[in-house]
Amino acid sequence: MKIIEKEDYTELSKEAAKIIISQIKKKPTSVICFATGSTVLGLYKELINKKNKVDFSKIIAFNLDEYLGLSKNNKQSYNYFLKKKLFNHINIKKQNINLLDGSTKNTKKLCIDYEKKLKKHPIDIIILGIGVNGHIGFNEPGSKFNSKTRIINLSKETIKSNSRFFKNIKEFLKKAITLGISTILKSKKIILLASGKNKAEIIKNFLKGPITEKLPATALRKHKNITVIIDKKAASLLN
Repeated sequence: MKIIEKEDYTELSKEAAKIIISQIKKKPTSVICFATGSTVLGLYKELINKKNKVDFSKIIAFNLDEYLGLSKNNKQSYNYFLKKKLFNHINIKKQNINLLDGSTKNTKKLCIDYEKKLKKHPIDIIILGIGVNGHIGFNEPGSKFNSKTRIINLSKETIKSNSRFFKNIKEFLKKAITLGISTILKSKKIILLASGKNKAEIIKNFLKGPITEKLPATALRKHKNITVIIDKKAASLLN
């Protein structure tokens, strides 16, 4: 595991962008799995700023998770998020974008088909954040390390944390689709980003505590090629 501590969120985002850009230049047909949420916004802005220096036309994109029940065009969906915050601003080809559809009626088929696509296009690099309860994707505490893409019930912590994006708590959906932990671990390279004082405790537990399904992110410590990029605030409890 490689741990990179940066001064602040801006420097963290730039460092992550360097890694992604280096991957694409090394392998123009890279398969990249993209996360969503506030932590990756700076990274995506950096990638957009470099769009004239990087060719995104051959990459294949997947997304990490999605709320169950939201259509692709719903402004709260991760489908919408990735298009608005990244894909619409770079020269990625639409046919190379593979996103989970939260409005699907046949969830079992969706999960099976997504796993098949990932088997056909193994992930070269996956971008992850980490929840305050240690979740990666929507793999909540208690998720099995051998889990695959599936439907999951969101924890109270996740609902509380993410409800700020909805008008009221009643609108917040309680289920999601997520890549499983074993699916994530099949990625050739993993980048995990964490920023801010509110992530300090979980970063400490993730890096220093026992490897346990009670804290899903600890499964990542078994991976042979993972880079953790944190700012000083997130790293404040490590020393």
